[in-house]
Amino acid sequence: MRIRTDFPYETSHEDIRIPMPDGARLYARVWRPLTDEPVPALLEYLPFRLSDGTAPRDWQRHPWYAGHGYASVRVDVRGHGNSEGLPGDEYSATERADGVAVINWLAAQPWCTGRVGMFGISWGGTNSLQIAALAPEPLKAVVTVCSTDDRYDNDAHYMGGSVLACGMHARAATLLALVARPPDPLFVGDQWRQMWLGRLEAVTPFIHIWLAHQIRDDYWKHGSVREDYAAIDAAVLAVGGLHDPCRDTVLRLVEQLPPDRVRGLLGPWPHQYPDRGMRPGPAIGFLQETLRWWDHHLKNTANDVMSEPLLRSWISDSHPPATVYEELPGRWVGAPAWPSPHVTTVSYALTGGPVIVDSPQYTGLDAGRFLPCGNDADLPPDQRDEDARSACFEFPVTDAPVELLGRPAVTLKLRLDVPHGQAIARLCDVAPDGSSTLVTRGVLNLSARHGRDRANAWPLGAREDVTFELNAAGHSFPPGHRIRLAVSSAYWPWIWPQPGSAGFTLDPAGSRLELPVRSQGASEDKILFEEPEQSEPLGVSSPVTLDEQRPERLVIRDVAKGEWRLEADPRPGGMRVYPDGLEYTEEALQTYTIRERDPHSAQARSDWTIRLHRPELAWDVRIETRSELTCDAADFIASDEVVCRDGDEIVFHRTWERRFPRMAG
Repeated sequence: MRIRTDFPYETSHEDIRIPMPDGARLYARVWRPLTDEPVPALLEYLPFRLSDGTAPRDWQRHPWYAGHGYASVRVDVRGHGNSEGLPGDEYSATERADGVAVINWLAAQPWCTGRVGMFGISWGGTNSLQIAALAPEPLKAVVTVCSTDDRYDNDAHYMGGSVLACGMHARAATLLALVARPPDPLFVGDQWRQMWLGRLEAVTPFIHIWLAHQIRDDYWKHGSVREDYAAIDAAVLAVGGLHDPCRDTVLRLVEQLPPDRVRGLLGPWPHQYPDRGMRPGPAIGFLQETLRWWDHHLKNTANDVMSEPLLRSWISDSHPPATVYEELPGRWVGAPAWPSPHVTTVSYALTGGPVIVDSPQYTGLDAGRFLPCGNDADLPPDQRDEDARSACFEFPVTDAPVELLGRPAVTLKLRLDVPHGQAIARLCDVAPDGSSTLVTRGVLNLSARHGRDRANAWPLGAREDVTFELNAAGHSFPPGHRIRLAVSSAYWPWIWPQPGSAGFTLDPAGSRLELPVRSQGASEDKILFEEPEQSEPLGVSSPVTLDEQRPERLVIRDVAKGEWRLEADPRPGGMRVYPDGLEYTEEALQTYTIRERDPHSAQARSDWTIRLHRPELAWDVRIETRSELTCDAADFIASDEVVCRDGDEIVFHRTWERRFPRMAG
């Protein structure tokens, strides 16, 4: 990582409040180049608190853009951080309308040329796409990173029509804790407590909304740009990581948007910006790459950014299984179009007699973290134990490597003797020593086999063919290795188990695996990136502690009960001290419990503690939340609690408990 201190422009920054049409004011931080000439503006817009939550990351990139001649602006969504108003659901109509108002306000400032770009990762990348689909006139270009075009089936809520236990529950619990944080009196003054209490009264657990919509209905279509790609007028640079669950968005965007307005970049990364060096790498000079994008589309600079291949993708070489890699071996390849003319679908027929697939409910404990962020235990370990609980089919790699690029698919001929079930397919690279490295996976809730917008019970005893895709992969299987397809009926805690699930019978006759194989003779583009570069860090410190950290992922087996428990520490950050004196502490623990033959025993729990302390202001607040999700055959049961303290005084305490009839779930 190169830290840059000299730029074409000197810069300044200030905190401002941007007025909305209804009178609410959104809190913003603006970095600007010191010049008398107007410049384009860049906007990053999300709820995660610019004064503390994203401040270290913001200082890596916003001053850098300002130093290269852009007004770079970070804005907190309404009802979050130091912005006024009340919080709402993720990607609400109000959030999007506010985003359009911010863009129009920026474009009208005397220091702006009237041309605006928007960028972000995760939430900020997704609302960049959503706001681009509203087509505000000043918005000319977008950089969207680790984002989703399909809120139902390619985010953290559902996968293949199945409830994402660790995704949905962990996200809802995290957002409940984060939305309960107060404004900071250093920035909003004495009104902080009144604003805080008003927000807390408006809080509803997010999981209530998400479990009320268990199929892909109008709720999920709202904000999913997949419904109408043609609505996006801005140029889009779509970026993802092959270890990020939202990576398929990149492939759909480069396929659906006009080639003169889109480029895709799919690297080896987790759910992080590609310049931050979060494992696995290699990291790239992402800020320099985006600067080329902004210069071309916002300043009309003649450069070669649109001469790059439509899609630049990383293809990993075969590697042994591990839960973390500093850097993955592999190389960059280019595709002039998508689907790529260099990629052909190769079908592999499954062989053998019918097999009963009735996986233990704890199958999936070695799945790794749903949202990898670069931690030590993020990625899946050796898959041999998981493979032993699945039906496996193998295909030897003989004379030449088999190189995948794209989304594999499976067609399975199944028989069910119960009305509910789900099929999970994993693709693994098996080395000569027997080790099994997960390459990609996919899920189908069998009630969603005719579409994610419906829930059709399986006719008892019937046989049907089902087809579903796996997530995108870029991987090379070398000669001497085996391609393994592993099929299971359970995948906890990623996938919430079906009620009364008894597995299924898989008939290999007529079943097949389809792989997107990149041809060996394909021309190789010389794809190079600069060294990662950022502006000077903010200077946040983490006090040294002698306390032993608990494991990131700990699996506990109660042999007598036949019960398995996964304890996951998401490592939210511990204690941090900011240059302005703020002491900020986050701790969290996620627990997933299940009995090996009881799908109704599934339980997810998440506990959060957040403390914000300003010693010089005698300000000391604490938020504690508990979120649990359980089930029986008929319902999901969601239980949540929030306790907020100002010093020793409890200023807010509320519990919620609701039942949701099981539909697709």
